[in-house]
Amino acid sequence: MLDLKTQYMRIKLEIDSAIENVIQSFEFVNGSHVDKFSKGLADFLKVKHVIPCGNGTDALQIAIMALQLFPGDEVIVPAYTYVATVEVISLLGLKPVFVDVDEHTFTLDIEDLKKKITPKTKLVIPVHLFGQCADMEKIRSIAQEFGFKIIEDTAQAIGAEYYFSNDSHSKAGTIGDFGTTSFFPSKNLACFGDGGALFTNDDTLAERAKMIANHGQKQKYHHEIVGCNSRLDSIQAAILSVKLKYLNDYTKARQWGAGFYDELLNNLSGVRLPIRASYSSHVFNQYTITIDDMVGVNKESFRDHLRRELRKLGVPSMVYYPRPLHLQEAYFSSDFPKNSLPVSEYLSKSVLSIPIHTEMSRESMITITKAFYVAFETSLSAFQKKLHYSQ
Repeated sequence: MLDLKTQYMRIKLEIDSAIENVIQSFEFVNGSHVDKFSKGLADFLKVKHVIPCGNGTDALQIAIMALQLFPGDEVIVPAYTYVATVEVISLLGLKPVFVDVDEHTFTLDIEDLKKKITPKTKLVIPVHLFGQCADMEKIRSIAQEFGFKIIEDTAQAIGAEYYFSNDSHSKAGTIGDFGTTSFFPSKNLACFGDGGALFTNDDTLAERAKMIANHGQKQKYHHEIVGCNSRLDSIQAAILSVKLKYLNDYTKARQWGAGFYDELLNNLSGVRLPIRASYSSHVFNQYTITIDDMVGVNKESFRDHLRRELRKLGVPSMVYYPRPLHLQEAYFSSDFPKNSLPVSEYLSKSVLSIPIHTEMSRESMITITKAFYVAFETSLSAFQKKLHYSQ
């Protein structure tokens, strides 16, 4: 699904030099390397404050803590996303309220958001899933009307642009009260381990978030608020400073790859290709297709068969995500029983992601798509035979 080695080899001398500089400086925790990266990312995002931390999950937790919510406050979150988004809500004693997503963009459904607002709603966390933004202009307007905060989960969409109706634009993660991201190795801007950051234009929130990430202290051994210990490692910061210079190139490579996939897979009946929302660019952390309904075919079983056939042909694939959050045992609630969020449940049985990364070549993509056609037809034939025999 990724080719991190080739990406590294292209910038090996810069990366190795950056790591060596950290070792020679002995600034292993915080220090100039972390400051340099924070300022560089702030300039890239055109945001006032970047607060680095240990990972993307910590970034979400610190952002929520900085907003000073109270136990029992409700936080609206899409049911179709990675578990980290809801995990921190529950850990902080808040109540997750699940909303459905749009079938085509995979991001938060605006109409379902409106239905789930109550007097206890204090926060919404739109997830910019797979590489494009949720509809932030509408979400921000609703938040302003009802008086709740916004944290953008930008772990999969760093560098994406949101286009407002007045022709202005902003980077993903800079529109709400906070944006958060992860630098996990699979992300578009990735380090060689764990790392994360949160960003904001609010001076007060930034100061509070910095304190929370540093044991609740502004001054050493003077702990004003309850905090945690979450720091971006200096070596990872140095690596990220190098890779940040190439992020626009990485984005263009992923967008080119997605466009080429579109051309190659466009004639395959039974598959829906990724949709680009008119209000957002797409940076393609994942290239995710949807298996359409087919008469007499169980989509989930068909997809599993298709994955096995792809594996035989040497092509990896992934399912993001095989079970929506409201049906996970840890987060199940009678408020959100099975069939209550139909699009999230439909997508969990229908989606399939195929390889996309910065090192894709025409030749490799042609090979992948040829294998996909073969695997798809083999799977379809097998299910048609089953249907024939059952009749």
